Amino acid sequence: MSSKNIIIILSSAALVVIVLLAFTKPAENPSSNLSVPTEPVTAAVQNVTAPPIPSELDFAGEEMPLDEFDVYERIDRELTVNTFYHSQIIKFLKLTPRYFEIIEPILKENKIPDDFKYLALAESSFDPKALSPSGAVGIWQFMKAAGKEYGLEVNDDVDERYNIEKATVAACKYLNESYAIYGNWTMVAASYNAGKTGVSKFAQNQKEDNYYDLLLAEETNRYVFRIVALKTILSAPEKYGFHVKKSEVYPSLAYTTVEVSGPIANLTDFAKKNGTNYKLLKTFNPWLRDTSLKNEFKKTYQIKIPKMK
Repeated sequence: MSSKNIIIILSSAALVVIVLLAFTKPAENPSSNLSVPTEPVTAAVQNVTAPPIPSELDFAGEEMPLDEFDVYERIDRELTVNTFYHSQIIKFLKLTPRYFEIIEPILKENKIPDDFKYLALAESSFDPKALSPSGAVGIWQFMKAAGKEYGLEVNDDVDERYNIEKATVAACKYLNESYAIYGNWTMVAASYNAGKTGVSKFAQNQKEDNYYDLLLAEETNRYVFRIVALKTILSAPEKYGFHVKKSEVYPSLAYTTVEVSGPIANLTDFAKKNGTNYKLLKTFNPWLRDTSLKNEFKKTYQIKIPKMK
């Protein structure tokens, strides 16, 4: 046999071995740390359920007509969106008691329904320094002109739209004025978002005087529903899966007040003199807008001084 034939035979044998190896199941290696799953692997599935919708809901004692399909679906939307905005709701559960205790007595004194505290929350998320792209500021989100119209001082040194107590009083003036026009609090709430002129124009054009029967701009269409959704969740958080311990709720901010009837040349020095620092002075008094207080007209201001531990 020639060497050429031997090479051909060996090559054919090698090919057969390769083919056999390719179609032969390899022996399992008991010492191997790798395991081949024999069943399909399925990821853990979290059960997500729709948030419950109470059989009855109201805003400021005025019933929400849940028997109307679109009303039901709109509140369903806002309850779902807000229930699953977990970080926001947890923050609200910790933060709202601090501001509710300030706002509630002012609303009551001015004969405004308690539910309007949720309107303030919807407006600003209770950020005392809230500033919108349109220039609305503070917890009640007053524009500059509206703030002045309702008795707030707004200038480079002092902006009382950031003063929680005074801004709440101003908001009450607006709300009572609006109620005199519409005669129901739901329309009053809508007017706080769209303005009295805007809501009245929609009502006149559509020959309707009920918020739930009006087709408004998208933000205003959702506005009252968002307020009611926040009220519903925060009033019964466990029902919506939220559990915040009392120890986790942010405490009230303790302070004393110093009455000032003249200028303050330097707020840092003023803070140090009163046992605090500039940062905390501005935190407790965000309505002080500069590093000094000119007070050219010798007005009397109440400045909060934090109580230090």
